[in-house]
Amino acid sequence: MENDLSPAAITDGLETTFVGQHLLYYSSIPSTMDAAKQAAQAGAVEGTIVIAEEQTAGRGRMERSWLSPPGGAIALSIILRPKLSHLPQLIMVASLAAVHSIEKVSGLRPAIKWPNDILIQGKKVCGILIESQLRGKRVDFAIMGIGLNVALDVSAFPSISATATSLATELGRKVSRRRILQCLLAEVERLYLAVQAGEPIYQEWRDRLETLGKKVRVKWGEGIEEGQAESVDSQGGLLLRRGDGTLARIVAGDVTPMPSP
Repeated sequence: MENDLSPAAITDGLETTFVGQHLLYYSSIPSTMDAAKQAAQAGAVEGTIVIAEEQTAGRGRMERSWLSPPGGAIALSIILRPKLSHLPQLIMVASLAAVHSIEKVSGLRPAIKWPNDILIQGKKVCGILIESQLRGKRVDFAIMGIGLNVALDVSAFPSISATATSLATELGRKVSRRRILQCLLAEVERLYLAVQAGEPIYQEWRDRLETLGKKVRVKWGEGIEEGQAESVDSQGGLLLRRGDGTLARIVAGDVTPMPSP
């Protein structure tokens, strides 16, 4: 039961008013993000989730693949319809919801790597992807994708074994996928409503970032910036102090620590 992510198991005892109260469940699907986009375009209500036991073509940022084998992870996409001004805060909502859920259910203490990775002991346990569709100056919909390694045996996947982990790996015991999913949905709803009410979740998100204070290299497309990750702004942009003292604001990119001289 605790590993069961069937619709009945998810909604039984789910403490939300709209997030997860409508859901689309698949035993196997190429991508929950693509299915959620189709559902949103067809008029799915806000808070509808798309969840799959297995993704065969899951993806992260920059079209990277995301492994979601059966029984090992939570592969989830949530349909939201925020105001345009709230769109930048969705990455903060998702990151904090994941961190809070992991802490409450497992007792582990994760950190956030800017902009969208959740780490435990420096290894990736959760990835987040936000995609949206605009209609003029209005958000038609946004899709919040969350992939969380709960019981994944990363040693079985050489391509990620050095950089990824799972909750079960860190704890040395099983973790309830059902409990952590229900907690995750409740946290997403609480934080999403907090953003709508004008509450400043940005400060907690900033304080959870393990990236700040480090010398890093940030790469996006053909662009590269190097310097000290000094802070982030309320819209989620990374403020990087270059070697010449100037400040760069970076909206998205891949961050890697720079070796010590």
